[in-house]
Amino acid sequence: MNPLLQVRDQGQQVWLDNLSRTLLNDGHLARFIAEDGVDGVTTNPAIFHKAIAGGRYYEDDLAALKQQPLSAEARYEQLVIPDVQRACDLLRPTFERSGGNAGYVSLEVSPALAHDAAGTIAAGLRLKQAVARDNLLIKVPATAEGLKAIEELIANGVSVNVTLMFSLAHVDGVADAYVRGVERLQASGGKVSSVMSVASLFLSRVDTLIDKQLDELGGDALALRGRSAVAMAKLAYQRYLERFHGPAFSALRSAGARSQFMLWASTGTKNPAYNDLLYVEPLVGKETVNTLPDATLAALRDHGKVVGDALTQDVPAAREQFAALAALGIDLDATGERLQREGLAQFEDAFAQLLQLTA
Repeated sequence: MNPLLQVRDQGQQVWLDNLSRTLLNDGHLARFIAEDGVDGVTTNPAIFHKAIAGGRYYEDDLAALKQQPLSAEARYEQLVIPDVQRACDLLRPTFERSGGNAGYVSLEVSPALAHDAAGTIAAGLRLKQAVARDNLLIKVPATAEGLKAIEELIANGVSVNVTLMFSLAHVDGVADAYVRGVERLQASGGKVSSVMSVASLFLSRVDTLIDKQLDELGGDALALRGRSAVAMAKLAYQRYLERFHGPAFSALRSAGARSQFMLWASTGTKNPAYNDLLYVEPLVGKETVNTLPDATLAALRDHGKVVGDALTQDVPAAREQFAALAALGIDLDATGERLQREGLAQFEDAFAQLLQLTA
């Protein structure tokens, strides 16, 4: 059996971390959905930069847009919003069949708004209206200002994919913002079942940075390499279970509110010495999403091994990993803040390059 379909049988969604007109026009995305059970799509500025810079299907539209008195960002949006709409439409049957728990496409607000709550809120509302699809997620980074925007967008009935999370502190802050937003939506008479949210925890970059610190320490510390990100995900999932399946959320759940699913992001293995499915096979579990770049999706299809609900296994070992890192003086919250700053810088750079294409 296709391992991708086995993952789905375990209650986890696989989303494709890519979108382009080549995927749409040549039928690749439709096949991923039909044959591999792909349940969603995520995008970011780097993905769209690659698509527009190298995709033959954008040239005519971009040339026509450059004849109009539009900003570079407006041209970019006019190029990609139709792609997002088409992907949403392809995934609409999944959305309907799942009762709104799957079948989403994510579109990110400008990285320039990462520290501007009001700007993020305005952009999120505008993009939701422009795409006009129920199965759209607005991507917002988990910065301090981003958390304010997430709460406000959820309170206004906007579904959100929270991005650039790198620590358990980020996990807690994001979940709290989501719950506050749902409570406000309910208090205003809104339909709490109308909003969906996923919390995207980035993995491979965590191991890259922590492994570097362990290399510098040497000795027994070297045995801890390549294990921190998976441990973090397992501990984050335990917090998810406690928060969204515990008594604190029970009243909202009874009213129809959805849990904020954990999403595993940055799942392509960066260290060639590690298993190419390091951030996939150990993290299969119910009510979660794993978003995979093309190569990782192909690897899972080719040689993935799905063994039950792996996500709830080896939790004591995950706690031991975190305790060992702390004993070595490695501050995981500080590591998360650094990685978030670096991730934002990378997305800002990608967005700047993207706007150079459309200027």
